[in-house]
Amino acid sequence: MNTQDNITSTKFGRAAKLVGTGAKIGGNYLKYYAKKSITGNDNKDELHASNAEDIYDSLSNLKGSALKVAQMLSMDKNILPRAYTDKFALSQYSAPPMSAPLVIKAFKNATGKYPEEIFDSFDAKCLAAASIGQVHLARKDNKTYAVKIQYPGIADSIQSDLRLVKPVANAMFGLSEKEMKKYFEEVEEKLIEETNYDLELTRGQEITKACAHINGIFFPKYYPELSYSKVLVMDYLEGVHLKEYLLTNPTQESKNKVAQVIWDFYEFQIHTLKSIHADPHPGNFLFTADDRLGVIDFGCIKVVPEDFYLNYFPLLLPEVQENKEVIDKLMRSIEIVFPADSLEVKNELTSAFLKMTDLLSRPFRTEYFHFTQSFLDEIYQTGEEIYRIEEVKKPTQPRGSKHALYVNRTYFGIYSMMADLDATIHTEAGTWRFDLLAKHNIQSESETILA
Repeated sequence: MNTQDNITSTKFGRAAKLVGTGAKIGGNYLKYYAKKSITGNDNKDELHASNAEDIYDSLSNLKGSALKVAQMLSMDKNILPRAYTDKFALSQYSAPPMSAPLVIKAFKNATGKYPEEIFDSFDAKCLAAASIGQVHLARKDNKTYAVKIQYPGIADSIQSDLRLVKPVANAMFGLSEKEMKKYFEEVEEKLIEETNYDLELTRGQEITKACAHINGIFFPKYYPELSYSKVLVMDYLEGVHLKEYLLTNPTQESKNKVAQVIWDFYEFQIHTLKSIHADPHPGNFLFTADDRLGVIDFGCIKVVPEDFYLNYFPLLLPEVQENKEVIDKLMRSIEIVFPADSLEVKNELTSAFLKMTDLLSRPFRTEYFHFTQSFLDEIYQTGEEIYRIEEVKKPTQPRGSKHALYVNRTYFGIYSMMADLDATIHTEAGTWRFDLLAKHNIQSESETILA
Protein backbone atom coordinates (compact mmCIF):
# COMPACT_ATOMS: atom_id res chain seq x y z
CA MET A 1 0.00 0.00 0.00
CA ASN A 2 1.21 3.52 -0.82
CA THR A 3 2.03 5.73 2.15
CA GLN A 4 1.94 9.50 2.67
CA ASP A 5 4.95 11.60 3.63
CA ASN A 6 2.77 14.62 4.44
CA ILE A 7 -0.86 15.55 4.98
CA THR A 8 -2.17 18.82 3.60
CA SER A 9 -3.53 20.82 6.53
CA THR A 10 -3.87 24.42 5.30
CA LYS A 11 -7.23 25.69 4.09
CA PHE A 12 -5.74 26.78 0.75
CA GLY A 13 -3.95 23.50 0.21
CA ARG A 14 -7.02 21.38 0.99
CA ALA A 15 -9.24 23.54 -1.23
CA ALA A 16 -6.71 23.28 -4.07
CA LYS A 17 -6.68 19.50 -3.71
CA LEU A 18 -10.47 19.34 -4.06
CA VAL A 19 -10.42 21.72 -7.05
CA GLY A 20 -7.80 19.52 -8.71
CA THR A 21 -10.00 16.49 -8.14
CA GLY A 22 -12.89 18.32 -9.80
CA ALA A 23 -10.70 18.91 -12.84
CA LYS A 24 -9.88 15.19 -13.02
CA ILE A 25 -13.58 14.32 -12.88
CA GLY A 26 -14.23 16.78 -15.69
CA GLY A 27 -11.54 15.02 -17.71
CA ASN A 28 -13.16 11.65 -17.03
CA TYR A 29 -16.46 12.95 -18.41
CA LEU A 30 -14.72 14.26 -21.55
CA LYS A 31 -13.21 10.81 -22.11
CA TYR A 32 -16.62 9.20 -21.56
CA TYR A 33 -18.41 11.45 -24.08
CA ALA A 34 -15.60 11.11 -26.63
CA LYS A 35 -15.76 7.31 -26.35
CA LYS A 36 -19.55 7.39 -26.54
CA SER A 37 -19.48 9.48 -29.73
CA ILE A 38 -17.19 6.93 -31.36
CA THR A 39 -18.63 3.64 -30.11
CA GLY A 40 -22.22 4.64 -29.24
CA ASN A 41 -21.80 2.82 -25.92
CA ASP A 42 -23.39 4.81 -23.07
CA ASN A 43 -22.42 2.40 -20.27
CA LYS A 44 -21.16 4.54 -17.38
CA ASP A 45 -19.45 1.80 -15.37
CA GLU A 46 -15.98 2.87 -16.51
CA LEU A 47 -16.79 6.53 -15.82
CA HIS A 48 -18.05 5.75 -12.31
CA ALA A 49 -14.97 3.62 -11.61
CA SER A 50 -12.61 6.41 -12.72
CA ASN A 51 -14.46 9.07 -10.76
CA ALA A 52 -14.62 6.89 -7.65
CA GLU A 53 -10.87 6.27 -7.87
CA ASP A 54 -10.04 9.98 -8.24
CA ILE A 55 -12.44 11.16 -5.53
CA TYR A 56 -11.32 8.52 -3.05
CA ASP A 57 -7.64 9.21 -3.72
CA SER A 58 -8.23 12.90 -3.00
CA LEU A 59 -10.31 12.41 0.16
CA SER A 60 -8.09 9.66 1.54
CA ASN A 61 -5.01 11.85 1.20
CA LEU A 62 -6.74 14.78 2.89
CA LYS A 63 -7.93 12.58 5.81
CA GLY A 64 -10.09 14.13 8.53
CA SER A 65 -13.63 15.31 7.84
CA ALA A 66 -13.06 15.03 4.08
CA LEU A 67 -12.42 11.28 4.37
CA LYS A 68 -15.23 10.99 6.93
CA VAL A 69 -17.65 12.02 4.16
CA ALA A 70 -16.53 9.02 2.09
CA GLN A 71 -16.86 6.77 5.12
CA MET A 72 -20.45 7.88 5.73
CA LEU A 73 -21.40 7.60 2.05
CA SER A 74 -20.02 4.05 1.88
CA MET A 75 -22.71 3.04 4.40
CA ASP A 76 -25.54 4.52 2.30
CA LYS A 77 -25.45 1.87 -0.37
CA ASN A 78 -28.32 3.12 -2.53
CA ILE A 79 -27.30 6.77 -2.70
CA LEU A 80 -24.31 6.26 -5.01
CA PRO A 81 -23.43 3.78 -7.78
CA ARG A 82 -21.69 0.69 -6.47
CA ALA A 83 -18.30 1.74 -7.87
CA TYR A 84 -18.30 4.62 -5.38
CA THR A 85 -19.58 2.76 -2.32
CA ASP A 86 -17.17 -0.13 -2.86
CA LYS A 87 -14.22 2.25 -3.17
CA PHE A 88 -15.33 4.49 -0.30
CA ALA A 89 -15.73 1.46 1.96
CA LEU A 90 -11.93 1.34 2.12
CA SER A 91 -12.10 4.48 4.27
CA GLN A 92 -13.63 2.42 7.06
CA TYR A 93 -10.32 0.79 7.97
CA SER A 94 -7.94 0.81 5.02
CA ALA A 95 -7.10 4.38 3.97
CA PRO A 96 -3.55 5.14 2.73
CA PRO A 97 -1.42 5.45 5.89
CA MET A 98 1.29 7.90 6.91
CA SER A 99 4.81 6.87 6.00
CA ALA A 100 7.11 5.64 8.78
CA PRO A 101 9.04 8.96 9.03
CA LEU A 102 5.77 10.91 9.30
CA VAL A 103 4.48 8.47 11.94
CA ILE A 104 7.57 8.98 14.09
CA LYS A 105 7.36 12.74 13.64
CA ALA A 106 3.66 12.84 14.56
CA PHE A 107 4.28 10.65 17.62
CA LYS A 108 7.22 12.79 18.79
CA ASN A 109 5.24 16.03 18.30
CA ALA A 110 2.31 14.62 20.30
CA THR A 111 4.24 13.05 23.18
CA GLY A 112 7.60 14.80 23.28
CA LYS A 113 9.24 11.37 23.07
CA TYR A 114 10.15 8.82 20.44
CA PRO A 115 8.12 5.57 20.47
CA GLU A 116 11.09 3.51 21.71
CA GLU A 117 11.37 5.77 24.76
CA ILE A 118 7.89 4.60 25.86
CA PHE A 119 7.59 1.08 24.41
CA ASP A 120 9.99 -1.86 24.21
CA SER A 121 9.13 -2.13 20.51
CA PHE A 122 7.01 -0.13 18.07
CA ASP A 123 5.97 -1.12 14.56
CA ALA A 124 6.09 1.98 12.32
CA LYS A 125 4.13 0.05 9.71
CA CYS A 126 0.43 0.84 10.07
CA LEU A 127 -2.01 -1.84 11.27
CA ALA A 128 -5.13 0.09 10.21
CA ALA A 129 -5.77 3.59 8.87
CA ALA A 130 -9.03 5.53 8.89
CA SER A 131 -10.22 9.13 8.73
CA ILE A 132 -8.87 10.72 11.93
CA GLY A 133 -5.89 8.55 12.79
CA GLN A 134 -4.08 5.27 12.23
CA VAL A 135 -3.19 2.36 14.50
CA HIS A 136 0.20 0.78 15.19
CA LEU A 137 1.29 -2.21 17.24
CA ALA A 138 3.65 -1.76 20.18
CA ARG A 139 4.94 -3.97 22.96
CA LYS A 140 5.89 -3.19 26.54
CA ASP A 141 6.60 -5.68 29.34
CA ASN A 142 5.48 -8.63 27.15
CA LYS A 143 2.12 -6.99 26.46
CA THR A 144 0.84 -5.95 23.01
CA TYR A 145 -0.82 -2.57 22.61
CA ALA A 146 -2.73 -0.79 19.85
CA VAL A 147 -1.46 2.77 19.53
CA LYS A 148 -3.73 5.22 17.69
CA ILE A 149 -1.91 8.27 16.34
CA GLN A 150 -3.90 11.26 15.10
CA TYR A 151 -3.05 12.67 11.68
CA PRO A 152 -1.18 15.99 11.92
CA GLY A 153 -3.33 19.10 11.52
CA ILE A 154 -6.62 17.22 11.23
CA ALA A 155 -8.28 18.86 14.24
CA ASP A 156 -7.47 22.31 12.87
CA SER A 157 -8.85 21.54 9.38
CA ILE A 158 -12.38 20.46 10.35
CA GLN A 159 -14.02 23.89 10.28
CA SER A 160 -12.39 24.90 6.99
CA ASP A 161 -13.29 21.52 5.43
CA LEU A 162 -16.94 21.95 6.42
CA ARG A 163 -16.95 25.46 4.95
CA LEU A 164 -15.92 23.92 1.63
CA VAL A 165 -18.69 21.31 1.90
CA LYS A 166 -21.46 23.72 2.99
CA PRO A 167 -22.24 25.26 -0.44
CA VAL A 168 -22.57 21.80 -1.98
CA ALA A 169 -24.83 20.56 0.83
CA ASN A 170 -26.94 23.72 0.73
CA ALA A 171 -27.48 23.28 -3.01
CA MET A 172 -28.35 19.58 -2.58
CA PHE A 173 -31.05 20.30 0.00
CA GLY A 174 -32.25 23.62 -1.39
CA LEU A 175 -31.65 25.42 1.91
CA SER A 176 -29.73 28.51 2.87
CA GLU A 177 -26.68 28.38 5.11
CA LYS A 178 -28.77 29.84 7.93
CA GLU A 179 -31.35 27.07 7.58
CA MET A 180 -28.69 24.35 7.52
CA LYS A 181 -26.83 25.84 10.47
CA LYS A 182 -28.14 23.49 13.17
CA TYR A 183 -27.20 20.37 11.18
CA PHE A 184 -23.70 21.58 10.40
CA GLU A 185 -23.22 22.50 14.05
CA GLU A 186 -24.10 18.91 15.01
CA VAL A 187 -21.69 17.43 12.45
CA GLU A 188 -18.92 19.86 13.38
CA GLU A 189 -19.37 19.11 17.09
CA LYS A 190 -19.08 15.37 16.52
CA LEU A 191 -16.05 15.69 14.24
CA ILE A 192 -14.25 17.89 16.74
CA GLU A 193 -15.07 15.37 19.48
CA GLU A 194 -13.50 12.62 17.34
CA THR A 195 -10.19 14.49 17.40
CA ASN A 196 -10.34 14.76 21.21
CA TYR A 197 -8.56 11.59 22.31
CA ASP A 198 -8.86 12.56 25.99
CA LEU A 199 -12.65 12.52 25.58
CA GLU A 200 -12.53 9.25 23.64
CA LEU A 201 -10.50 7.63 26.41
CA THR A 202 -13.01 8.73 29.07
CA ARG A 203 -16.05 7.67 27.05
CA GLY A 204 -14.45 4.40 26.05
CA GLN A 205 -13.83 3.53 29.69
CA GLU A 206 -17.37 4.53 30.72
CA ILE A 207 -19.24 2.67 27.98
CA THR A 208 -17.13 -0.48 28.09
CA LYS A 209 -17.65 -0.70 31.86
CA ALA A 210 -21.41 -0.17 31.49
CA CYS A 211 -21.70 -2.80 28.71
CA ALA A 212 -19.37 -5.42 30.18
CA HIS A 213 -22.35 -7.60 31.19
CA ILE A 214 -23.45 -8.18 27.57
CA ASN A 215 -22.68 -11.77 26.57
CA GLY A 216 -20.33 -12.31 23.64
CA ILE A 217 -18.82 -8.82 23.56
CA PHE A 218 -15.35 -7.60 24.49
CA PHE A 219 -13.58 -4.26 24.51
CA PRO A 220 -10.04 -2.94 24.73
CA LYS A 221 -8.70 -1.67 28.03
CA TYR A 222 -7.43 1.91 27.80
CA TYR A 223 -4.16 3.12 29.34
CA PRO A 224 -4.30 6.78 30.44
CA GLU A 225 -0.72 6.63 31.75
CA LEU A 226 0.56 5.85 28.23
CA SER A 227 -1.86 8.10 26.31
CA TYR A 228 -1.67 11.73 25.19
CA SER A 229 -4.06 14.23 23.61
CA LYS A 230 -3.23 12.94 20.10
CA VAL A 231 -1.98 9.44 20.93
CA LEU A 232 -4.34 6.87 22.43
CA VAL A 233 -3.07 3.56 23.80
CA MET A 234 -5.29 0.52 24.38
CA ASP A 235 -5.19 -3.26 24.28
CA TYR A 236 -4.64 -4.88 20.92
CA LEU A 237 -7.69 -7.03 20.13
CA GLU A 238 -7.63 -10.17 18.00
CA GLY A 239 -10.29 -10.53 15.31
CA VAL A 240 -11.16 -9.72 11.70
CA HIS A 241 -13.46 -7.15 10.12
CA LEU A 242 -16.86 -8.06 8.67
CA LYS A 243 -15.70 -8.49 5.07
CA GLU A 244 -12.90 -10.88 6.09
CA TYR A 245 -15.21 -12.67 8.54
CA LEU A 246 -17.75 -13.40 5.78
CA LEU A 247 -14.98 -14.75 3.54
CA THR A 248 -14.39 -17.50 6.13
CA ASN A 249 -17.88 -18.84 5.27
CA PRO A 250 -19.23 -18.92 8.83
CA THR A 251 -22.41 -20.90 9.44
CA GLN A 252 -25.68 -19.00 9.59
CA GLU A 253 -25.91 -20.00 13.24
CA SER A 254 -22.60 -18.23 13.90
CA LYS A 255 -23.70 -15.16 11.96
CA ASN A 256 -26.95 -15.01 13.88
CA LYS A 257 -25.10 -15.32 17.16
CA VAL A 258 -22.72 -12.42 16.50
CA ALA A 259 -25.55 -10.33 15.00
CA GLN A 260 -27.50 -10.79 18.23
CA VAL A 261 -24.53 -9.42 20.15
CA ILE A 262 -24.48 -6.30 17.96
CA TRP A 263 -28.22 -5.82 18.42
CA ASP A 264 -28.13 -6.29 22.20
CA PHE A 265 -25.18 -3.89 22.46
CA TYR A 266 -27.07 -1.10 20.69
CA GLU A 267 -30.40 -1.75 22.38
CA PHE A 268 -28.73 -1.32 25.77
CA GLN A 269 -26.91 1.84 24.74
CA ILE A 270 -29.96 3.50 23.20
CA HIS A 271 -32.60 2.65 25.76
CA THR A 272 -30.58 2.41 28.98
CA LEU A 273 -27.43 4.51 28.61
CA LYS A 274 -28.97 7.08 26.21
CA SER A 275 -25.44 7.29 24.84
CA ILE A 276 -24.61 5.60 21.53
CA HIS A 277 -21.50 4.36 19.73
CA ALA A 278 -22.66 6.33 16.68
CA ASP A 279 -20.13 5.06 14.15
CA PRO A 280 -21.44 1.56 13.38
CA HIS A 281 -19.43 0.80 10.25
CA PRO A 282 -17.65 -2.57 9.86
CA GLY A 283 -14.23 -1.07 10.55
CA ASN A 284 -15.14 -0.58 14.20
CA PHE A 285 -15.99 -4.22 14.89
CA LEU A 286 -13.84 -7.34 15.14
CA PHE A 287 -15.28 -10.83 14.66
CA THR A 288 -13.70 -13.93 16.20
CA ALA A 289 -13.83 -17.63 15.33
CA ASP A 290 -15.73 -18.37 18.55
CA ASP A 291 -18.57 -15.96 17.63
CA ARG A 292 -17.55 -13.07 19.85
CA LEU A 293 -17.55 -9.40 18.94
CA GLY A 294 -14.85 -6.86 19.69
CA VAL A 295 -15.86 -3.18 19.64
CA ILE A 296 -13.28 -0.46 19.10
CA ASP A 297 -13.13 3.30 18.52
CA PHE A 298 -15.35 5.29 20.86
CA GLY A 299 -14.53 8.62 19.25
CA CYS A 300 -18.02 9.24 17.86
CA ILE A 301 -20.54 9.05 20.71
CA LYS A 302 -24.02 10.55 20.46
CA VAL A 303 -25.51 11.48 23.81
CA VAL A 304 -29.30 11.34 23.31
CA PRO A 305 -31.15 14.13 25.16
CA GLU A 306 -34.02 12.86 27.32
CA ASP A 307 -36.67 15.03 25.67
CA PHE A 308 -35.63 13.87 22.19
CA TYR A 309 -35.65 10.22 23.31
CA LEU A 310 -39.16 10.54 24.78
CA ASN A 311 -40.54 12.13 21.61
CA TYR A 312 -38.68 10.17 18.93
CA PHE A 313 -38.57 6.51 19.89
CA PRO A 314 -42.31 6.16 20.63
CA LEU A 315 -42.82 6.55 16.86
CA LEU A 316 -41.44 3.02 16.46
CA LEU A 317 -44.37 1.56 18.39
CA PRO A 318 -47.62 0.50 16.60
CA GLU A 319 -49.81 1.78 19.45
CA VAL A 320 -48.34 5.26 18.91
CA GLN A 321 -48.47 5.06 15.12
CA GLU A 322 -52.24 4.51 15.40
CA ASN A 323 -52.84 7.42 17.80
CA LYS A 324 -53.34 10.61 15.77
CA GLU A 325 -53.33 12.96 18.74
CA VAL A 326 -50.01 11.69 20.04
CA ILE A 327 -48.54 11.53 16.53
CA ASP A 328 -49.41 15.19 15.92
CA LYS A 329 -47.68 16.17 19.16
CA LEU A 330 -44.57 14.09 18.46
CA MET A 331 -44.23 15.35 14.88
CA ARG A 332 -44.08 18.90 16.19
CA SER A 333 -41.68 17.96 18.97
CA ILE A 334 -39.12 16.44 16.61
CA GLU A 335 -39.49 19.33 14.16
CA ILE A 336 -40.98 17.46 11.21
CA VAL A 337 -44.03 19.75 11.07
CA PHE A 338 -44.49 23.30 12.29
CA PRO A 339 -47.54 25.37 13.34
CA ALA A 340 -47.21 27.55 10.23
CA ASP A 341 -47.51 24.57 7.86
CA SER A 342 -50.68 24.19 5.82
CA LEU A 343 -52.91 21.21 6.58
CA GLU A 344 -51.91 19.68 3.23
CA VAL A 345 -48.20 19.91 4.05
CA LYS A 346 -48.72 18.56 7.58
CA ASN A 347 -50.69 15.57 6.29
CA GLU A 348 -48.23 14.83 3.49
CA LEU A 349 -45.18 14.98 5.76
CA THR A 350 -46.84 13.01 8.54
CA SER A 351 -47.95 10.30 6.12
CA ALA A 352 -44.48 10.03 4.58
CA PHE A 353 -42.72 9.96 7.95
CA LEU A 354 -45.08 7.29 9.31
CA LYS A 355 -44.53 5.18 6.18
CA MET A 356 -40.79 5.17 6.86
CA THR A 357 -41.08 4.60 10.62
CA ASP A 358 -43.55 1.77 10.01
CA LEU A 359 -40.91 0.14 7.81
CA LEU A 360 -38.02 0.78 10.20
CA SER A 361 -40.03 -0.51 13.16
CA ARG A 362 -40.81 -3.93 11.66
CA PRO A 363 -38.05 -5.67 13.67
CA PHE A 364 -39.52 -4.37 16.95
CA ARG A 365 -43.00 -5.77 16.24
CA THR A 366 -42.02 -9.44 16.07
CA GLU A 367 -40.12 -11.73 18.42
CA TYR A 368 -37.61 -12.63 15.69
CA PHE A 369 -36.77 -10.77 12.50
CA HIS A 370 -34.85 -11.78 9.37
CA PHE A 371 -32.70 -8.94 8.02
CA THR A 372 -32.23 -9.27 4.26
CA GLN A 373 -30.79 -7.12 1.48
CA SER A 374 -34.31 -6.82 0.05
CA PHE A 375 -35.48 -5.31 3.36
CA LEU A 376 -32.59 -2.83 3.16
CA ASP A 377 -33.47 -2.07 -0.47
CA GLU A 378 -37.07 -1.41 0.57
CA ILE A 379 -35.88 1.12 3.14
CA TYR A 380 -33.77 2.98 0.58
CA GLN A 381 -36.53 2.82 -2.06
CA THR A 382 -39.00 4.30 0.42
CA GLY A 383 -36.46 7.00 1.21
CA GLU A 384 -36.18 7.85 -2.49
CA GLU A 385 -39.97 8.07 -2.78
CA ILE A 386 -40.14 10.42 0.21
CA TYR A 387 -37.37 12.59 -1.20
CA ARG A 388 -39.51 13.24 -4.29
CA ILE A 389 -42.09 15.04 -2.12
CA GLU A 390 -41.70 18.74 -2.87
CA GLU A 391 -41.53 19.87 0.77
CA VAL A 392 -38.84 17.24 1.42
CA LYS A 393 -36.84 17.85 -1.76
CA LYS A 394 -36.99 21.66 -1.42
CA PRO A 395 -38.20 22.37 2.10
CA THR A 396 -39.34 25.83 3.13
CA GLN A 397 -37.43 25.30 6.37
CA PRO A 398 -35.19 22.54 7.80
CA ARG A 399 -37.21 19.48 8.82
CA GLY A 400 -36.20 17.21 11.66
CA SER A 401 -34.30 17.56 14.91
CA LYS A 402 -30.53 17.76 14.67
CA HIS A 403 -30.37 14.91 17.19
CA ALA A 404 -31.89 12.55 14.60
CA LEU A 405 -28.81 12.84 12.35
CA TYR A 406 -26.56 10.46 14.28
CA VAL A 407 -29.39 8.35 15.69
CA ASN A 408 -30.64 7.61 12.16
CA ARG A 409 -27.10 7.05 10.92
CA THR A 410 -26.61 4.52 13.72
CA TYR A 411 -29.76 2.57 12.85
CA PHE A 412 -28.96 2.48 9.14
CA GLY A 413 -25.47 1.21 9.99
CA ILE A 414 -26.87 -1.52 12.24
CA TYR A 415 -29.48 -2.62 9.69
CA SER A 416 -26.83 -2.70 6.97
CA MET A 417 -24.57 -4.99 9.00
CA MET A 418 -27.54 -7.20 9.92
CA ALA A 419 -28.39 -7.55 6.20
CA ASP A 420 -24.76 -8.38 5.32
CA LEU A 421 -24.98 -11.16 7.93
CA ASP A 422 -28.40 -12.25 6.60
CA ALA A 423 -29.25 -12.47 10.28
CA THR A 424 -32.36 -13.79 12.00
CA ILE A 425 -32.30 -12.55 15.60
CA HIS A 426 -34.48 -11.66 18.56
CA THR A 427 -35.55 -8.03 18.04
CA GLU A 428 -38.85 -7.61 19.87
CA ALA A 429 -39.06 -4.30 21.76
CA GLY A 430 -38.02 -4.69 25.38
CA THR A 431 -39.35 -3.05 28.52
CA TRP A 432 -38.52 0.36 27.07
CA ARG A 433 -41.69 -0.02 25.00
CA PHE A 434 -43.92 -0.01 28.08
CA ASP A 435 -42.02 2.88 29.63
CA LEU A 436 -42.51 5.05 26.54
CA LEU A 437 -46.17 4.14 26.17
CA ALA A 438 -46.77 5.04 29.81
CA LYS A 439 -45.06 8.42 29.29
CA HIS A 440 -47.65 9.21 26.63
CA ASN A 441 -50.59 7.66 28.51
CA ILE A 442 -51.12 4.92 25.93
CA GLN A 443 -52.13 1.39 26.87
CA SER A 444 -50.07 -1.32 25.18
CA GLU A 445 -51.68 -3.92 22.93
CA SER A 446 -50.75 -6.69 25.37
CA GLU A 447 -52.32 -4.79 28.25
CA THR A 448 -55.47 -4.30 26.18
CA ILE A 449 -55.69 -8.03 25.47
CA LEU A 450 -55.18 -8.91 29.14
CA ALA A 451 -57.88 -6.41 30.15
